[in-house]
Amino acid sequence: MNARVAPCLAWGVMVLACGFAFAGEAFVQKLGGTEIGFKIVPIPAGTFQMGSPETEAGRIKNEGPRHEVKVEAFFMGEHEVTWGEYLQFLANYSRVANAKAPPIPKDKLADAVTFPTPIYEMDAGPELQRMGGRAANLPVVLISRHAAKQYTKWLSKKTGRFYRLPSEAEWEYAARAGTQTAFFFGDDPSKLGEYAWFKDNSKCEDGDPGYHPVMQKKPNPWGLYDIYGNVMEWCIDQYDADAYARAAKGATDPVAWPGMTPTPYPRVLRGGGYESEADRCRSAARMGSRPEFNTRDPQLPKSPHWLSDGHTIGFRVVSPVKEPSEAEKLKWWEADDTRTVETLKRDREQRELVTPGKVEK
Repeated sequence: MNARVAPCLAWGVMVLACGFAFAGEAFVQKLGGTEIGFKIVPIPAGTFQMGSPETEAGRIKNEGPRHEVKVEAFFMGEHEVTWGEYLQFLANYSRVANAKAPPIPKDKLADAVTFPTPIYEMDAGPELQRMGGRAANLPVVLISRHAAKQYTKWLSKKTGRFYRLPSEAEWEYAARAGTQTAFFFGDDPSKLGEYAWFKDNSKCEDGDPGYHPVMQKKPNPWGLYDIYGNVMEWCIDQYDADAYARAAKGATDPVAWPGMTPTPYPRVLRGGGYESEADRCRSAARMGSRPEFNTRDPQLPKSPHWLSDGHTIGFRVVSPVKEPSEAEKLKWWEADDTRTVETLKRDREQRELVTPGKVEK
């Protein structure tokens, strides 16, 4: 498929184009009980070559060897989760705390949603304000991977539709949109500014780089905006620089659950952000999270919900066509490292049994 074709995605209709069969229609997902909503677009099932060839400019070793991965159909957020959406989730901490919600029965704990503690304004406030604050159309940042997972749990409970973080393979497959070039628009990085906010074009009024409203740049051929740049995006996978070497030997499952690990680092981040060089925004570029993302957090233990130095880190959501069992859903939603599990036991945790919503379109 030509990487420069116009998006193959049509609003509100079933699409069969560009060699892919889309298993559904794009629609606006409303957050149950509010007028806030976001569009999710269909991503077709398919097989692709994950990683980059050795000849690709900007490539580093952790992107190879290339290997074939089969991906099932899913839906993906048209853009990164915004402050407008996330603040609906964040507001529940104070609401539940002030209401003095009754204890949750032990047999219902797995169903409860943990709400994030308030953000630490002393460190976060000035930097966010410099970049435009927390306007509804700006991507949410400073989000820990655990907080992103709990947001997807809350969103699922509120809407009645299963949401989660993407796997690393799903993310790359969606970003490529059927292409195999360095970027979905080709190999020329000089064109990146048409599609992404990155180091070369993201300066704010003070002259320093910063995030920008979503959907200000051109989308990829499958209708995804800001898949490159603006903010880096969490994936569910644990980061392993040598993962592709093992995958190339026959493991094509897009998600390999690592189980409990001693620390929450490193976990996969994709897409590059507003401070990234162009080569770090390529479809195959990958990196792992680091403890330095939470260096300035003065709390002991450090917050499981916020990253004091994660101003370039956000996320987007996906919803698979094939819905997993309730037990499998918890793997996507709950803390999966011992440090976060232990921290949550000592944290000012506020959680609630969210009334299940109906699937809304």
